[in-house]
Amino acid sequence: MTMHTRTLGSTGPQVSALGLGCMGMSALYGDADRAESIATIHAALEAGVTLLDTGDFYGMGHNELLIGEALRTAPAARREQALVSVKFGALRDPAGGWSGYDGRPAAVKNFAAYSLQRLGVDHIDVYRIARLDPAVPIEETVGAIAELVEKGYVRHVGLSEVGADTIRRAAATAPVSDLQIEYSLISRGIEDEILPTTRELGIGVTAYGVLSRGLISGHFTGDRQLAANDFRAMSPRFQGENLQHNLNLVEALRKIAEQKGASVAQIAIAWVASQGDDIVPLVGARTRERLTESLGALDVTLDAADLAAIEEAVPAGAAAGERYPAAQMAHLEA
Repeated sequence: MTMHTRTLGSTGPQVSALGLGCMGMSALYGDADRAESIATIHAALEAGVTLLDTGDFYGMGHNELLIGEALRTAPAARREQALVSVKFGALRDPAGGWSGYDGRPAAVKNFAAYSLQRLGVDHIDVYRIARLDPAVPIEETVGAIAELVEKGYVRHVGLSEVGADTIRRAAATAPVSDLQIEYSLISRGIEDEILPTTRELGIGVTAYGVLSRGLISGHFTGDRQLAANDFRAMSPRFQGENLQHNLNLVEALRKIAEQKGASVAQIAIAWVASQGDDIVPLVGARTRERLTESLGALDVTLDAADLAAIEEAVPAGAAAGERYPAAQMAHLEA
């Protein structure tokens, strides 16, 4: 398979048409296998995936250390092609709780120093605050990242989960490569105002949650028991009647997938990729098996009839339940 590429906005880097989100290898989806996680990163790099996405708070640094180990043990040619996108700013406590976000310039530089050390790299390719710090103007946060760009510690400024006004203010402060935000068949809130804004300003989109945390992967079942340390056990979309409603949407999507000779996950990923060349889907594969399935989405072509059938099966706003519990929704400016 030849890996296609896309460019993150008008000022960002050229990356693989599919990126690997590594969060689940360290946190929030239950226990993960370290050896398999590293093998999955290696397999992604071997397949031509160049974009690896992480956050310094995933497992309180565990994920960055994991990626650092995977890069050190990868073939030199593959390691040199890898681009790492890092989110920062989330504050944690020893019990794993969440304490808000810190976007102060001094904190930005402090977070970056630790990330560079854990990753074992001399620069971060795309750097972004995970959520807007309501106490700090975005101009100050982005300005601090821009200073890191000037000094060579960061290559590109990114944004995450912010609204149109914040995007405009950030872009007026420094060139912004991309906005990372949830976007999937059942999470389409960006289409009304945010996506038009990024396109007007020449900012790309890295879309996470394209399978809605496995909900629309075709593999999740209503009787699945989630571990206590699995975020989805508290997610509204995975609860009671909401879950059954959402799984009914998956079954409608499955019929289309079978007609295309593809899996449900491949159709869902291909749908996101088909929404524009300025969008790069991030897949959260934690195993080589799931990675292989996800990569198969790049071979799925959706024509107008396919897109219409998908829209009919899973129309905008069809999902039941919010994408986060109420406490976390409060941190989403978007």
